[in-house]
Amino acid sequence: MLGNMWGDIAIAFLLAFIVTFMATPYTIKLARKVGAVDVPKDQRRMHKRAMPKFGGPAVILGFLVAVIYLLIVMNLEHKINLFGIEQYGMKLLGMFLGIIVISIFCIVDDIITIKPIVKLAGQTLAAIIAVSFGVRINEITPAFIHTEELKEVFSIILTIGWIVGVTNAINLMDGLDGLSAGISVISAVSLLIIFLLNNSPIISILLITALAGALVGFLPFNFAPAKTFIGDTGSNFLGFSLSIISILGVAKTYTAVVIVLPLLALGLPIFDTVWAIVRRLIKGKSIKAIFKADKGHLHHLIVARGFSQKQAVLILYGIAATFRNVCNYYVRKWNMESIIIFINGNCCSRFRI
Repeated sequence: MLGNMWGDIAIAFLLAFIVTFMATPYTIKLARKVGAVDVPKDQRRMHKRAMPKFGGPAVILGFLVAVIYLLIVMNLEHKINLFGIEQYGMKLLGMFLGIIVISIFCIVDDIITIKPIVKLAGQTLAAIIAVSFGVRINEITPAFIHTEELKEVFSIILTIGWIVGVTNAINLMDGLDGLSAGISVISAVSLLIIFLLNNSPIISILLITALAGALVGFLPFNFAPAKTFIGDTGSNFLGFSLSIISILGVAKTYTAVVIVLPLLALGLPIFDTVWAIVRRLIKGKSIKAIFKADKGHLHHLIVARGFSQKQAVLILYGIAATFRNVCNYYVRKWNMESIIIFINGNCCSRFRI
């Protein structure tokens, strides 16, 4: 079936690329008009001059135009069924509504700056909306949970935690020219490979391809020396979208693979985020310290070692690509008829890839 859809996949990439590439110069002009400009006020910022930070809307526009166009065309051609058993139409609606909510919060943040806790509230609200429309991690349930009610509660909490966590992971990586966008491209390619080898739904393949296309269309304006930043609107959109697409793409895979493969694909930003939380808790000795920005991220440490910003970005690209190669290795290793995982030496669960 996938062999007949390569044309649609190519359209998803090219249409997202073209729309984003053409829209980005307009967002640069718009950024200056609305005040969405990042002025280097402290030593934590790596750039030395005022920079437009409104590239996110261009990336979102390219992604949505490509996805909505293809969903309409493919539905009319009966290539996909949005309202079948899996109810992908409802899940996509939840994703789109979540993108709107998170974009509203982050556009305000890009223009006038809001408190981190308010932005976290927006991320959580967007995640709750997506979950309420059926986006769920359903297959991972601890052995001690026996009732369906508790299983559903666990699924909801896990999914919201995953969405909010990945959203912040990409957002915190947005510290150097081309860093968050480039890392997201590598993560998108990793997920695309997972989806192709895992016989994932065509909708998830189109979504991740469109996202990659939009990012490639934006990178010429964002790679060092950058003409614009993607901003909180863009970085939050990327994390939110990657988290949901990763769920949709492995929804038919069982047990640990649902989390393990996306964790590997998004390994670098997730590691940087976990380390940031641990570091800030130890240093600040309070929950409030988590929300205080610092210069301890990987890109700060690499630049502090004497590397240029461009060299630091390329080094982190290499690390992200290494995560991708590890991910691809395990995809191939696990891509067999069935696998048995032994837990605690005497309990096992069986799942299919």
